[in-house]
Amino acid sequence: MSLLTSLTELFSIEHPIVLAPMGGSSGGELAAAVSNGGGLGLLGGGYGDPAWVDRELAIVTGQTDRPWGVGFLSWAVRPDIVERVLEHRPHAVMLSFGDPAPLAAPVKRAGVKLIIQVTDLDEARQALDVGADVVIAQGAEAGGHGGGRATLPFVPVVVDLAAPVPVLAAGGITDGRGLAAALALGAAGVLMGTRFLATFEALASAATVKAILAGAGEDTERSRVLDIGRGAAWPARYPGRALRNAFTDQWRGREAELERDDAAKRAYRAALERGDPDFVPVWAGEGIDLITEVAYAADLVGVLAGQAEAALVRAGRAVR
Repeated sequence: MSLLTSLTELFSIEHPIVLAPMGGSSGGELAAAVSNGGGLGLLGGGYGDPAWVDRELAIVTGQTDRPWGVGFLSWAVRPDIVERVLEHRPHAVMLSFGDPAPLAAPVKRAGVKLIIQVTDLDEARQALDVGADVVIAQGAEAGGHGGGRATLPFVPVVVDLAAPVPVLAAGGITDGRGLAAALALGAAGVLMGTRFLATFEALASAATVKAILAGAGEDTERSRVLDIGRGAAWPARYPGRALRNAFTDQWRGREAELERDDAAKRAYRAALERGDPDFVPVWAGEGIDLITEVAYAADLVGVLAGQAEAALVRAGRAVR
């Protein structure tokens, strides 16, 4: 049994699994491993730091000859960085959070597949208007930043709106059963982030991986506290989901006060520079209960696909 979808056909990949371009964590080695495993690996280009992008591009292009791509934050990355990446002929560029139009145009001109992540229906319509080849419907269960819609009801609405453009599900999907559920909702595949943090190839610290393995979904919460504390200019409409820590416990519900407290922000940044585990953000989705071990990313892609196939077979037995 093979999971053949419009996504696998579009990119000529084996499995409808895409690596979320997690800034600072989805580096070249991880993206290449996911691609080599039959999925689509995306570098986490994030804000578009030129040195980081150049270094990780060299790694991914040197370690895979299969389809790969790069993801950026629409509100933060400069157009010249996107143009710089396009010179390396990625198979896809993913844009998230903010107006994609200024960055979509050069991607389309280059003939590269445009993937746009959306968190509400207005963003979904905008993505289609600028020519998205793939739309990602991200639910609020996702780790890191996002909107307010839950994955289960949001995905089929976007699927209906976007047809025939392929839609991927994202948010709280951590194993093959989540992939099977996404396919049942009409999605052409999934975007997965948190599960791939617990891989040997991820650029995540040992402390971060340990926290994810020990954490549970109820240990996560969505908040702006961590962004305010570290001085990140994230738009307020996209709070971030992370494991609770001493800093979020101290400032929960006091975001406006924290905005004004320069001393508290300086102290927090100093704690981050020290790598204090009670303060360092661990961005993680609600599905972390299902992450119990560190894996090799290429092997993990196949395992997830196999789990999904088994889940779909089990579900099929219920049909009479």
